[in-house]
Amino acid sequence: MSGHPAIVASPIRKNKRLFLHNGSALLYSRAMLDVARLRLLRAVIATGSIRATAAALGYTPSAVSQQLTALQRETGLRLFERVGRGIEPTTAGRTLAAESEPLFEALSRVEGVVSDLRAGRVGSLSIGYFGSAGSAWLPTVVATLREEFPELRLDLRMTEITRADPDIDIFVEHPRNTPGPLAAVTRLVDDPYLAVVRDDDPIAALPEVPLAVLAERRWVDNDVNEGACRQVLLDTCAKAGFAPQFAVEMHDYQTAIPFVATGIGITVIPELGIGNLPPGLTAVPVVSPTPIRRISVAVRRSIAEHPAARRTVEILQSLARGSRPERTARG
Repeated sequence: MSGHPAIVASPIRKNKRLFLHNGSALLYSRAMLDVARLRLLRAVIATGSIRATAAALGYTPSAVSQQLTALQRETGLRLFERVGRGIEPTTAGRTLAAESEPLFEALSRVEGVVSDLRAGRVGSLSIGYFGSAGSAWLPTVVATLREEFPELRLDLRMTEITRADPDIDIFVEHPRNTPGPLAAVTRLVDDPYLAVVRDDDPIAALPEVPLAVLAERRWVDNDVNEGACRQVLLDTCAKAGFAPQFAVEMHDYQTAIPFVATGIGITVIPELGIGNLPPGLTAVPVVSPTPIRRISVAVRRSIAEHPAARRTVEILQSLARGSRPERTARG
């Protein structure tokens, strides 16, 4: 199928090695590794515990533990060791999990092919995003792709709040939020944070406001998710020597803004997330230092040359260049 990597079948077994038609070879044993158990291994390492993995996947902890024990028997390796009341992956466990990543990427693509064949479609593309990028950019991305690739199946996933491994992921760069080694990353835009205040606030008359000036103010929280967007702001506040005093907890930018109008506090929001402010509010650039979230797009290398994937990146780059909305509406 066009746009999908070729899947080589019928491996040739010879001299206890598994020779593939592309010339690569894997050690062959009588009992091949169980893919489901490998998936559990990766999940336990990602979540940090058997209990968390069991809860996320709908298994019992004992079932997960039994499968990991079986995987250790299959491999002949010690994959975990006990540390206190928990477990930690050994070097062998981490290595096996990392080396299996290409396998699961290929399986994901094959599953997509099967789904498309069943439905009579000719291709699919999954796009991950976070809230403000989704509302600002994805409508244009989706409309353009549907027009130019009418038979393409689109799968949109909010990776900010759910674990997902999409073909294309719009994300905020942060040490806690890095794409896998099999992704090609393109920087889209540096998105500075601004302070949203009432027009009658003295800060509103300033061309810019030092971050430290906001230390004594009451803040309206705007991101309950402990993700990269929130962490960028908190890290920058820490560098300025303070932690924000949150008076109200809101879950997103557009819900937080109306509370600023009541006078209960200010809120600090990335420029892309502000949009058009209601009358009576002003957005003022924050400086010394300026919190900045760096927005990038990661594309799986296995689909990077797919026409729809290339077009998606082009659209995002174009939108990012123009993502400087009108911020102030005085009334």
